[in-house]
Amino acid sequence: MRAAVIHAPGDIRVESLPDPAIVNPTDAVIRTVATCVCGSDLWSYRGISTVDEPRPTGHEYVGVVEETGSEVTTVKPGQFVVGSFFASDNTCPHCQAGYQSACLHREFINGCQAEYIRVPLADGTLVALDGQPGEEHIPSLLALSDVMGTGWYAAASAQLKPGDTVTVVGDGAVGLSAIIAAGQLGAGRIIAMSRHPSRQGLAGEFGATDIVVERGDEGVARIRELTRGLGADAVLECVGTPEALRQALRSARPGGHVGLAGVPHGVLIDGRELFDSHVAVRGGPAPVRRFLPDLIERVLDGRINPGKVFDRSLPLDQVTEGYRAMDERRAVKVLLRP
Repeated sequence: MRAAVIHAPGDIRVESLPDPAIVNPTDAVIRTVATCVCGSDLWSYRGISTVDEPRPTGHEYVGVVEETGSEVTTVKPGQFVVGSFFASDNTCPHCQAGYQSACLHREFINGCQAEYIRVPLADGTLVALDGQPGEEHIPSLLALSDVMGTGWYAAASAQLKPGDTVTVVGDGAVGLSAIIAAGQLGAGRIIAMSRHPSRQGLAGEFGATDIVVERGDEGVARIRELTRGLGADAVLECVGTPEALRQALRSARPGGHVGLAGVPHGVLIDGRELFDSHVAVRGGPAPVRRFLPDLIERVLDGRINPGKVFDRSLPLDQVTEGYRAMDERRAVKVLLRP
């Protein structure tokens, strides 16, 4: 099969790899219908995360089940499925508490920028649709496998309540998805922090009521100005840099909540500043599997359309251009067709 392999920073190649096979009786093999490049994939592409040796890449996918292990009971060959980037059994205590990404038996699903993938713990990881989705739904269903589920988790972590004033830090695919989540959960006001006109337009389409272009202390001051000096009830941090987290923490009101969805890189939290702020912080790898049944229903009945975050679609053979376009901010998110 064809698959994307990262060899070194800036070096993504499409290579022929062996087709995946059933290894454990709880596995499934999926023929990918669509996959994509994630903003977190760029950490390795840019050399911020170490690439020690060539490895397959990508962790977002939708597809059709080709084969299942002998113990798989909830999905079967021929079904269209959406899955999380973490495999989970969905039965352990952590899963039952809603934290499938902390499953006692979790496995990170990598190598999804490929024609076929093996999904461990298929019963607890994959959600099958009742039938085959229309082509118009494929991008949005793909978004559910990570960015939409992650944006939703940012809102859930920030304990967003109907009527809340929400600030979203980050205008990438996760930040834009978090705007959708905030609107669906009843936010009264959604302030999007964005400097890019094309992303500002999409933020407004998704439900943002205000746009803040300032950053750092100026950005925090602008949030305070918009909230009568109080700060936001909920802040959704969707970047993962020290600057973004600092801005998020300082934009929340005392007693407010910050949901961390961006994968942290070089982030340190000042304990005394956090202590004095009365701000609550929660986050982590998103338990996407918790949200999938509800989000699939919202996509299929037209309440949400997160697939709009894909502003470029390429064949898998052009994955190198997909990475380059996102790295150079010529694309928000690139969809790949195997």
